[in-house]
Amino acid sequence: MTESTHLTKLVDSNIANFVTEREPILVSIAPELATFADFSRDLLSGGKRFRAQFCYWGWRSVSDADFAGDRAASDRAEVEFSALVELCTGLEFFHSAALVHDDIIDKSDMRRGRPSAHRRFENLHRDRGYTGDPGAFGRSSAILMGDLLLAWSEELVGVALQQLEADGASGGARASIATRLEFNRMRTEVTLGQYLDILEENAWPVLAENDLLGRAERVIEYKSAKYSVEAPLVLGARLHGAKPAQVAALRAFGLPLGIAFQLRDDLLGVFGDAERTGKPSGDDLREGKRTMLVALTRQTLSAGSKRIFDELLGDPDLGPEQISMLQATISDSGAADRVEELITQHAEDALHALAASPLGDSAKLQLAALATTITQRDA
Repeated sequence: MTESTHLTKLVDSNIANFVTEREPILVSIAPELATFADFSRDLLSGGKRFRAQFCYWGWRSVSDADFAGDRAASDRAEVEFSALVELCTGLEFFHSAALVHDDIIDKSDMRRGRPSAHRRFENLHRDRGYTGDPGAFGRSSAILMGDLLLAWSEELVGVALQQLEADGASGGARASIATRLEFNRMRTEVTLGQYLDILEENAWPVLAENDLLGRAERVIEYKSAKYSVEAPLVLGARLHGAKPAQVAALRAFGLPLGIAFQLRDDLLGVFGDAERTGKPSGDDLREGKRTMLVALTRQTLSAGSKRIFDELLGDPDLGPEQISMLQATISDSGAADRVEELITQHAEDALHALAASPLGDSAKLQLAALATTITQRDA
């Protein structure tokens, strides 16, 4: 069993145990609240655990040399690893909360092959014959589910930092503070990145055409790249008390890789196989995502073609023929090929930064392999 597989199994087990332990608290308030545990358990059972893996290898990249020594070092490693698993689990809860809220904002019907949280609550309303608007009930309930997952992520991170501080090892308190500040920074950036995404979907008609590509890249950086790759790497490193040069190296690797990761997501959101991605093909086209892929496409279109493209993009009722037409427009424009080139460029930039970094050699090999996995995936 590889280290990444072992970590994933530990995080999966930790997630299942946490929800099981919290379910009696929910049911003690009201039996109906078992739904929150059921829906959370289902959502959290999916996913690739990329954030947990980056957090783990960020930790390993700065801790290997320190933990190769005596028994005391081994004991300290055990304490840190226990805290790390809690931190990785907290990241997965935070990610799930973000998905719930993102699906509400985007009006997405599916997530990981299942109805999204707000659709599940909407269906529950209909199935049980409640009064009122099922859609409004679904959205309101899912907002609260996302908030609950956020609270649980905070609880798990708190446990991780308490374990770190309780060990009493030199630097434990400083590492705890640094980890907390990094987690707070990540939450702020991804929340505001989500707003920037909403802003672009609404403000683009009144913005200068030349600004749209740069603004789309800004959304990628703050909504996804930092929180998907850079922040987890740095969180793992901070947990061990990483040196400034090590943190800088992880950021130099993590940010371009995170951008490549999201660019791959953007291609999958337009061209992906629904059976592999767990979301309908062309879903980003129905949602009207103003991605770099879209910005690059529009740069090549005539005024008339651009007008038709803009009228179709964001229509939730797009049929298969219209989706195919938009996909063909994007492909024929050369934008999809350009995004593939950007993925390669950003991935190479990340790998060059990694090769030159003052990080552990074993972790560097694993991070390079993980970089290939997340940029060349089909789901």
